[in-house]
Amino acid sequence: MSGRHDPPRWGPARYPESAVTPPAHAPHPDLEPAVTDSPDLPDLTAFEGVLFDLDGVLTPTAEVHMRAWKTMFDELFAAWKIEPAYTDRDYFEYVDGKKRYDGVASLLRSRDVEVPWGDPSDDPSEDTVCGVGNRKNLVFSEILRREGIAPYPGSVALLDVLQAAGTPIAVVSSSKNAVEVLEAAGIRDRFPVVMDGVIAERDHLSSKPAPDVFAEAARLLGVDPARSAAVEDALSGVQSAVAAGYGVVVGVDRGVGADDLRSAGATVVVDDLAAFVD
Repeated sequence: MSGRHDPPRWGPARYPESAVTPPAHAPHPDLEPAVTDSPDLPDLTAFEGVLFDLDGVLTPTAEVHMRAWKTMFDELFAAWKIEPAYTDRDYFEYVDGKKRYDGVASLLRSRDVEVPWGDPSDDPSEDTVCGVGNRKNLVFSEILRREGIAPYPGSVALLDVLQAAGTPIAVVSSSKNAVEVLEAAGIRDRFPVVMDGVIAERDHLSSKPAPDVFAEAARLLGVDPARSAAVEDALSGVQSAVAAGYGVVVGVDRGVGADDLRSAGATVVVDDLAAFVD
């Protein structure tokens, strides 16, 4: 593809592949009852560390990401005459949990569309994988600035319990916006380690479902994955934590489906992290 006005080439896409029982605690007053697929939830305070995905686990930014991706891909598919149309299922299967450019590449590959990879510095107007990903980021940042974000109450309640017990915690996100989101939600200072898309790109770590980011985050936090728990809402994230050897992987079902999370390797599935503090 020689320039931004050239049509995309169709065909197979080629992209780089990249134990102590805690004291009893009262339920949080703002929490709704949570649903779990198991009556026997693990005591997360008993683990060496608990490492959380961000979007859809700590904050409802997964919804903002979904809206941003849909807005961008709807416009792109219309301009490039790509069929079938983009759907929410595409988000869960090809985009959710991956680094931004890997998500673009995966989605385009599903439609047999090939464009140059480009460079992260590409202008959002460029018809490259990186350019398309940067278009999405503009939409996401605008929504975040306009609407703000608040963390899930159940997630904050669990963070309170873990911090009171002295359990080390970290964030493991594929997003380059992770720090911005954590600051907007008012919870950045809770996490001594934030593994995000910026660090993953800098250190050439493969995107989820590869184990790289969860393995490196555990190293930075100073914990053994086999003695730690991971909390994820994305299929690729669950697969990443399983591949990294985490002792327990908690699936949070915000829409992808409990059965799919279990099939990906989740040890237990809940619909909200309030289940661990009720």
